[in-house]
Amino acid sequence: MSFIISLLVTGFLVFILAKILPGVSVESYGAAVGVAFVLGILNAIVRPVLAFLSFPITFLTLGLFSLVITAVIILLASAIMGKKFHVDGFLSALIFGVVLGIARAIIG
Repeated sequence: MSFIISLLVTGFLVFILAKILPGVSVESYGAAVGVAFVLGILNAIVRPVLAFLSFPITFLTLGLFSLVITAVIILLASAIMGKKFHVDGFLSALIFGVVLGIARAIIG
């Protein structure tokens, strides 16, 4: 049950942030929930692989490279979702990821 609530809250945050931030667009609230689901799957499967492969550079940058991994995950979600969720570029994905992470930390 908490997974569903977390998915709905993250979908709401994605929907609101897409309306506020330039360079990010989402078609509807349903698409935003879909984006939240895709982000969850990508964070569970792809993020650990990327984190493992990029450990040396993450160590050298004192963890700041994890922001790049976050942006890559969001760009992958944008590619998977097609026209329902679109991010203009790397900088938009980076800002969206940081703000989404902060908002989730505040709400959660």
